Amino acid sequence: MKEFFDKYVKLRKHNAKIAWKKAKRAKMCYAFLAPYAILFAMFFIFPVVASIYFSFTYYNILESPRFIGLQNYISLVLEDDIFLTSIKNTFMIAIITGPLGYIMSFLFAWLINELPRWVRSVAVIVFYAPSIAGNCYVIFSVFFRGDAYGYVNAILMNMGIIDAPILWLINPTYMLPICMLVILWMSLGTGFLSFVAGLQGVDKAQFEAGYMDGIKNRWQELWYITLPNMKPMLMFGAVMSITQAFGVCDVTMALCGYPSTDYAARTIVTHLFDYGYSRFEMGYACAIATVLFLIMILCNKAIQALLRRVGT
Repeated sequence: MKEFFDKYVKLRKHNAKIAWKKAKRAKMCYAFLAPYAILFAMFFIFPVVASIYFSFTYYNILESPRFIGLQNYISLVLEDDIFLTSIKNTFMIAIITGPLGYIMSFLFAWLINELPRWVRSVAVIVFYAPSIAGNCYVIFSVFFRGDAYGYVNAILMNMGIIDAPILWLINPTYMLPICMLVILWMSLGTGFLSFVAGLQGVDKAQFEAGYMDGIKNRWQELWYITLPNMKPMLMFGAVMSITQAFGVCDVTMALCGYPSTDYAARTIVTHLFDYGYSRFEMGYACAIATVLFLIMILCNKAIQALLRRVGT
């Protein structure tokens, strides 16, 4: 056993020496990478590590952080009913708008890819516009106004479907479905653009070779040629879809108010915003952020496992 351990230590030292020699030879490459690596560590890695650390403390900005162990996480799960409501609402939004928006983005990109070039350019701008228009979702607050002047209420009353205006953005029954509709409309953005670029990058010669090898229709062409060539774009679209679905906050706050009626439109990020920016309980807010971070990592891993099976 000792002999095996000594060989293992010598092998590790040998590999370390080789790695160090390679690093010295590529020192100019590391020098060029250093500015980005430093900025990435400062603005991405360090905030995540700091957030995880503060999640184990009581920190209200005015006082020094005080270590309290798992108390914040225990309070989240066992005492905070609103957080559990926000978890339910966020998962409902993610399960419905995430996959549906992802599939719709790809299907629209696939259909638009078959159009003439100038028509395709116009269609891409039309579909991508909601993602760059900022607070364009506020338009829906006009459509779903709670009086007779709201477009939806006016149409339904003129058709005789309802007798009195419905408080769409105050009634807990309608708030979350309306928010999902708006989020779905806004989700046809960055992922859609990456899918269009991916479809344009597929080598046309592969389609000819595929038909010679036995591909008989467009669905087989999509499964065996198009999707395997688009795995990087599919992964990027999936990450963006998950990030948008779990990061919903501004849409629900702008449409349904803050806080919403009976917390019917409360999401995890809204709960985080409440404790972080309204109550200044930064330790508790960091615990919420850490839970959200872990959920997003697990979902990303699950989607990566599914995408590995594409085209196999």
